[in-house]
Amino acid sequence: MEDILFDSRSELDKLPFGAVKSGERVKFGIRLAEALKATEVTLVLLNDEDGEINEFTLSQVWTERGYTRFEGDAEIETAGLYWYHFEVVSGGSIRTVEKSGSGAAFTEYDPRSWQLSVYSSDYTTPDWIMGGAFYHIFVDRFRKFGERPLKKDTLARDDWGGVPVYMPDDKGEIRNNDFFGGNLDGVIEKLPYLGELGITCIYLSPIFEAASNHKYDTADYTKIDPSFGDEATFSKLCSEAAKLGIRVICDGVFNHTGSDSVYFNRLKNYGEDGAYQTKNSPYYEWYSFSEWPEKYDAWWGIKTLPQIRKNSESFKSFITGVNGILQKWMSLGAYGWRLDVADELSENFLRELRKTVKLKNPDALIIGEVWEDASNKIAYGRRRHYFEGVELDSVMNYPFKEAIIGFVKSGNAENIREIVESVCENYPKPALDCLMNILGTHDTERILTVLGGKSYSTRDEKAAASLSAEERQHAKALLFLATLLQFTLPGVPSIYYGDEAGLEGFEDPFNRRCYPWGAEDKELIEWYTGLLGARKSCVAFTGGTYRTLRADNGVFAFTRFKNCIKATIIVNMGAADVSFELSDASTILISRNCEQNENSLRVMSEGCVIVETAEA
Repeated sequence: MEDILFDSRSELDKLPFGAVKSGERVKFGIRLAEALKATEVTLVLLNDEDGEINEFTLSQVWTERGYTRFEGDAEIETAGLYWYHFEVVSGGSIRTVEKSGSGAAFTEYDPRSWQLSVYSSDYTTPDWIMGGAFYHIFVDRFRKFGERPLKKDTLARDDWGGVPVYMPDDKGEIRNNDFFGGNLDGVIEKLPYLGELGITCIYLSPIFEAASNHKYDTADYTKIDPSFGDEATFSKLCSEAAKLGIRVICDGVFNHTGSDSVYFNRLKNYGEDGAYQTKNSPYYEWYSFSEWPEKYDAWWGIKTLPQIRKNSESFKSFITGVNGILQKWMSLGAYGWRLDVADELSENFLRELRKTVKLKNPDALIIGEVWEDASNKIAYGRRRHYFEGVELDSVMNYPFKEAIIGFVKSGNAENIREIVESVCENYPKPALDCLMNILGTHDTERILTVLGGKSYSTRDEKAAASLSAEERQHAKALLFLATLLQFTLPGVPSIYYGDEAGLEGFEDPFNRRCYPWGAEDKELIEWYTGLLGARKSCVAFTGGTYRTLRADNGVFAFTRFKNCIKATIIVNMGAADVSFELSDASTILISRNCEQNENSLRVMSEGCVIVETAEA
């Protein structure tokens, strides 16, 4: 018999579940073994921001089956991050109760506390993305349609699908200056494909003028890169996409610019007003020089990416001000922003950005690039406040990525359960519902390559690498399972262009190969299309609540529930079959390695299923 029974993820012990709105009443309940003879229980709540402590008394409500139950309410008026534990008066002394695994235990040391995220009561996120799907396009490698001019000193490739240049030049620099010719015209041409696939939001990697093929070295925020198109092309993309129910969001790179830019102009390609050329430059204040002009702060020390000063009012106004960069591109059709390296943007900048974006379009979407749990993230020694209702809508979901990959490779169901439940508990529901659920991006290895399990030490080996037929078949078998989880867990799936077509590749630049038009893996495309169809048809995936059903012996099963519709998801990485009872109200939306009998379903090893049930 345990001394203490408290589960922060059970609505019997904490109601409501997870993060709460400011001013919302939260009910706590804890059971203590009767033998402890507890007479008082206090909830101790610590404000992470200022260290202020509030205490709430829990009252004894019943004693039965060897336990005494204490209950009480807490109400937190101010949004923020809070931590709580309990103090118990037992036997005339005060004892501290801390978090211990999924339960609670006494401690004599500083307690490990439970997290309580409190967000603004008016914090909302766009409904349109819930139930939908992102499609992430690296423009130069997606589709070429027609001809667009390239800058001087670039390498024009005429071998669509060839290996991107990966070796340094004769100066030892990796310049990322080879172009295969993908452009916005090509994205427009392939909109029908994306519509048929089931995409509802295109996320474009940077499209503004820049020297590199990746465009994270912005040269001019006011212009589309000529190799991709122009303002009219972008506007047409947004309007044509809208006709198919697809919105377009842009990549906002606001932590640094390129050194070869209007603003810095180290190579003198943009007139005479760059900060590198003169201290009288209107952009000089944007950058931090320790010894002008050669010594300056650069992102991760990369000299081609001079970093923007965090407190530059001029830059902030340029981006977020009236008729600034945000408003310019939203006026032309952009429906929101994915923010590069959000951890490195100041909170003041993020708050102004949100105000500007939501003023222009209250339904616009703001997604931040954050690799860890964004609810309690500490970046550069400071706690961030992404999810309180004044900064981001949501983030890229790297925790789920790692959990899903880990599960399908190892069968460790307990680990994925803990990560999923932790995110669901820590993130406000508005942020949870529009998480960008990824399995791969331009910054990571292709998911098929990850699941294939090969590793190499040299870039030459990685450039030439490909999975054997047997290895690829095994990787695909795991990808079927991984994508089913990606598409059904809380949040919104994001497909990195070409993953659905079977592209392979190690890290940059091998993960940025050209889309294999005409040589797609048809089986994978059919699977992705089926998953998106299942997702679209079932309302439970539009912000439905989550509950784990089972996480053991290689089996991970959970439900999503909304408006009397329940979706049950089972993924079996164990050795034994899993049985599931079907009712007359049950419909199998999609499955692999399953056998259906009259009233039951058998999910075999490396099998998965989505079952929709209408409940009275």
